[in-house]
Amino acid sequence: MTKFVLEVQTMEQLFQYSKSLIAQVDVSFKRYVYANINWKNRLIGLTGPRGVGKTTLVLQYIKTELDPQKSLYVTAEDFYFASTRLTELAAQFVQFGGAHLIIDEIHKYPQWATELKLIHDYHPQLQVVFTGSSILDLKKGSSDLSRRAVLYAMQGLSFREYLYLFKGIDFPVYTLEQLLVHQTDFSKLQLPLVAFEQYLKQGYYPFALEQDFEQKLRQVVSQTLEVDIPSYAQMNVATGRKLKQLLAIVAQSVPFKPNMSKIADLLSVSRNHIADYLLYIEEAGMIAQLRSQTGGIRGLAKIDKVFLDNTNLSYALSSEQPNLGSIRETFFLNQTCVTHDVRSSEFADFKIGPYDFEVGGKKKGLKQIQQAPQGYVVKDNIEQGYLNVVPLWHFGFLY
Repeated sequence: MTKFVLEVQTMEQLFQYSKSLIAQVDVSFKRYVYANINWKNRLIGLTGPRGVGKTTLVLQYIKTELDPQKSLYVTAEDFYFASTRLTELAAQFVQFGGAHLIIDEIHKYPQWATELKLIHDYHPQLQVVFTGSSILDLKKGSSDLSRRAVLYAMQGLSFREYLYLFKGIDFPVYTLEQLLVHQTDFSKLQLPLVAFEQYLKQGYYPFALEQDFEQKLRQVVSQTLEVDIPSYAQMNVATGRKLKQLLAIVAQSVPFKPNMSKIADLLSVSRNHIADYLLYIEEAGMIAQLRSQTGGIRGLAKIDKVFLDNTNLSYALSSEQPNLGSIRETFFLNQTCVTHDVRSSEFADFKIGPYDFEVGGKKKGLKQIQQAPQGYVVKDNIEQGYLNVVPLWHFGFLY
């Protein structure tokens, strides 16, 4: 049997798998980032934490926008790539008339940046869309993809998206300014506080629609810390375990001001490594670091507090009932940081642009924001806002 026949048969198998997945994907609900992507670009990257729906989104793109006969979805985890390079697949695909190549889990493929650059340069008629871990850095390495690829970051479900996907209730996106002056209409949402509590526990990840959510979420955490980060950052297995220990420390004491020396002692590692470890875990979507207003560039500003990335992680990783104050602050930071630069405040908990926000329960007073020029109290367990008091759950409609 000739090599050409073998190539045809393999390509047919890849197309069969691709068409099967495309046929099964539901296009009735698309994540917020779908409308933000300029799909006309030749090289598009979609990054984000595990489990937020990147694979579903790219399959929806093929099913909604493209000719399935000229489009191919592959995953870099496929055994096919044990003996075939991405550049070889792209050449064969173009030879057979292909126009759109979708590559999932690109970070699982060694030398991915170099080969994407070659594919982009050698096949100007081919569009490539790839997904990968949120720790991917297009500027890292010898192949500068930052001038070629347009990268989009994707986060988990907002409370607004959760209401549509889980409850079938559609709401528009509101701006921060609209929330602050109460220019909102939530009249069709009955028992919002009940739905909000459900979201906090099991609403950030789309796979919460499936069975055994907490078990799957813990698997996401393990894969991220023990496989994704170590393989990308060229860490050994023992260091991967240190990352898991570090996340456990964060989960037990969030939010906290990181003491690098103390954490280094607990993990038996150099103090100089802790900041790098925390940054990797943050980029992978497991934690969020609240930075001061000084320092400017992300990663260089002083870290004031460390949170778990989202409240689902808080409930899944806590050995006991999570602290309510921590849950509230985690939600606020998680939902606002997608569309705004959130910093620590000298007057309150958070600062976004000219606004200072103090987050608390129903009885939270105005004391902390009295000195703030534009201060707001964000209260949990209330349905309606008034004056400079805004319900916490309203901040789930920013994207």
